[in-house]
Amino acid sequence: MKPKTQDRDFWSKRFDRRQLLKTLGLAGSVLALDGPRGLVEAMGQAPPVEAAALSATAQVATGEIPKRMLGKTGVQVSALCFGGAHLGGMDSEAEAIRVLHEALEAGVTFLDNAWEYNGGRSEEIMGKALQGRRQQAFLMTKVCSHGRDKRVALQQLDESLRRLKTDYLDLWQIHEVVYADDPDRHFVPNGAADALLEAKRQGKVRFLGFTGHKDPKIHLKMLAHDFPFDTCQMPLNVFDGTYRSFEQEVLPVLSQRGIASLAMKSLSGNAEPIKQGLVTVEEALRYVLSLPIATLVSGIDSRQVLQQNLGIVRRFVPMTVAEMEALRTRVARYAMDGRFERFKSSRDYDGRIGREQHGL
Repeated sequence: MKPKTQDRDFWSKRFDRRQLLKTLGLAGSVLALDGPRGLVEAMGQAPPVEAAALSATAQVATGEIPKRMLGKTGVQVSALCFGGAHLGGMDSEAEAIRVLHEALEAGVTFLDNAWEYNGGRSEEIMGKALQGRRQQAFLMTKVCSHGRDKRVALQQLDESLRRLKTDYLDLWQIHEVVYADDPDRHFVPNGAADALLEAKRQGKVRFLGFTGHKDPKIHLKMLAHDFPFDTCQMPLNVFDGTYRSFEQEVLPVLSQRGIASLAMKSLSGNAEPIKQGLVTVEEALRYVLSLPIATLVSGIDSRQVLQQNLGIVRRFVPMTVAEMEALRTRVARYAMDGRFERFKSSRDYDGRIGREQHGL
């Protein structure tokens, strides 16, 4: 029998004693640095976004992967999330599984995927990799109905569960909300939003969210429905602050509501700013990790990239406000026209299935 999502005892058993000790150790380092009074006073005096940022990043490098609260869910997740889009494109299935196992063993507990990634191949590989390790992971995938009805969405959920070889998801998100009419499509009666609620009622899903990479106004339109979202995934990077800024427009709303912010496209989707020497990988990731986010979803297509990202996250110390402003100022003249955020300024990153459902 499947456990009920409301069964707190069941879910608490998924966090073992070792993880609890790690969490307590991290909390202790925060208190040692600032003291409880200083932390509470700072939180009380700061605006919502700054307070959330303090809560999310008041830590020092410990050599471990930091854990952060997933909004108001009461669950902690790793600050680095393993992006599943590249799993199906690695040299071999065996290599993909080895890299994912290495990430889990290093403390990366949050795993990202989507029904449509590589025609389902990414979910299939992740499902194989999680055999015997499911309890180590906070598993997320996405529904890719792209405006189709509840029936299609729930069918995709069952297919995802079968591929992932599990009977529940920790998080199910509406994927790629990038067209102006997408919120209306998802919230029609018997649409994707109703599918999310039904999946949670059935105990197949613990938490609910949505994703998108195009325009903060579309995210705000989704949030205007006052749906009980637990998470929201969006692009955040050093260029975002100047062009169609999710950091400026969406992040404050999420922080005020206690909805967990999941960051993506921290290297601008194609790492072009890195290749051109405008910012380093460490600057890019450290900037985003210094925002009030729950986790940073990183596309990992090799062991080399995994090790690079693990190193950056393990030694992460939050940027100061001045450091963040200096970095934004440094890249501002390159950011104003969206040339390094083509997922916002073009259709280059819009998925095939979503295009087809919109007649494009």
